[in-house]
Amino acid sequence: MLPNWFQKSKGEKDVSKKKGTYTHEEHVAPELETETGAAIEEQDPIARLESALVEKETEAAVNWDKFLRERADLENLRKRFQKEKEDLFKYGNENLIQEILPSLDNLERALAHATDDTCVSALNEGVRMTLNMLLASLKKFGVTPIDTTGAVFDTAFHQAMAQVETADQEPNTVVQEFQKGYLLNDRLLRPAMVTVAKKPVESE
Repeated sequence: MLPNWFQKSKGEKDVSKKKGTYTHEEHVAPELETETGAAIEEQDPIARLESALVEKETEAAVNWDKFLRERADLENLRKRFQKEKEDLFKYGNENLIQEILPSLDNLERALAHATDDTCVSALNEGVRMTLNMLLASLKKFGVTPIDTTGAVFDTAFHQAMAQVETADQEPNTVVQEFQKGYLLNDRLLRPAMVTVAKKPVESE
């Protein structure tokens, strides 16, 4: 058997452990140190996160503004290219057509000076067919002649070469056409050269 003093000491120690009585170093001090350290560690990360969030929001706003500006510039560039493409499709053959027009003028002059002889009749028919073929080809590219028959003189489509006093037609109307005018897709390619009627001067 163990001595009584040894049993008593052992019992007291067991009771103290069951009741949860610990020294200051074993219980109080570690809890205070843990709570204080956690508070310090939690305060700094939150501040850092808030600062980083503000920076990212500012950066996102700047990037969004740049995106909108770039998108607007790209849309304007696309529209400009589309407009240039349409203009090139409509008016890209203008120089070629300018070269063809003198041939039409020569054919029309040949028809105007043709006689009624049998030999010339075949030439007349051939020239007329060539003229019609040229006109049909030009029409495919949007070229159409300006009709001046009985038209009122218009500076947008006509070029006055002379004025003629006449009572047969109203003043400021086309009397005679010297050279045909042409439109390219409803835009003036060459004005028609015409003679314009004017009111005759009454004799005393």
